[in-house]
Amino acid sequence: MSNYKKLIIAVDLSEDSADVAQRARGVAQGSGAELHLIHVIEPLSFAYGGDIPMDFSGIQDEIHQQAAQQLARFGEQYGIAADRQHIVLGRPEVEIHSKAEEIGADLIVVGSHGRYGLALLMGSTANGVLHGASCDVLAVRVGNRS
Repeated sequence: MSNYKKLIIAVDLSEDSADVAQRARGVAQGSGAELHLIHVIEPLSFAYGGDIPMDFSGIQDEIHQQAAQQLARFGEQYGIAADRQHIVLGRPEVEIHSKAEEIGADLIVVGSHGRYGLALLMGSTANGVLHGASCDVLAVRVGNRS
């Protein structure tokens, strides 16, 4: 395995994020690789469509503030400096690719639930990140392991 210099860890801030971060730290260990975190918040308008005449900005701001606090705690726990913690708004796979390119990451580490059937056909963030990435992607199996 090559020595990576910059890793970006894509987290959803669920309990599974710890597994993803630990695996990334293991890969980075010994090489002195720089670790970055990214958490992508999907705009509520994506979920509810543009047809609903509601102003989601207050709710979206609250979600952003809570995510920023959670990411700061998470980053502190794994020794990742605040200037290497990124919260962005958009579609996860698009924003993860964009940030990875912006910082010059040579590895994206993302959790994968290993879905089958309809969930697999519908796609997942890990699948979206894998396809179209300009660097290596490590999908860490998380969740129910049977």
